Amino acid sequence: MKIGLISDTHDYLDPQIADYFKECDEIWHAGDFGKINIAEELEKIAPVIGVYGNIDGHDIRKKYPLHQRFKREGVDVWMTHIGGIPGRYCLPIRDEIEKNPPDLFICGHSHILKIARDQSLNKMLFMNPGAAGKQGFHVYRTVIRFSINKGTITDVEVINLGK
Repeated sequence: MKIGLISDTHDYLDPQIADYFKECDEIWHAGDFGKINIAEELEKIAPVIGVYGNIDGHDIRKKYPLHQRFKREGVDVWMTHIGGIPGRYCLPIRDEIEKNPPDLFICGHSHILKIARDQSLNKMLFMNPGAAGKQGFHVYRTVIRFSINKGTITDVEVINLGK
């Protein structure tokens, strides 16, 4: 299963995304879509699993929850918008993530690309795809593409969309 991971589009969908995600089985959006049309455009490429972010309005919050916890190909995934970083998870989720860590924890919000293993949480993989939109302090717009097969995450690629 091939996954396209994106966050913080802030109502801007780079036209390159269609090419980068065209072979993806699913697109996961870690919040701050901006407007519902972003989700609708992504749905034309592949099914979208998403969470709402702090800038998202009622239309997005009605369609996407605050948290998504699901399994894909044997991998336990938890996605939320505001999650923190390894070793400094946000208070509302810290207890749950420490008691019941997923295999893969995904968040957005910071606009900072980060992929890391949390050694203290059973080597949980942490991913933040950075920001794909034009709003924010980030210099480069980024997304991530990866594969999941029989409980293993492979072929992790960071895609730089430019400034």
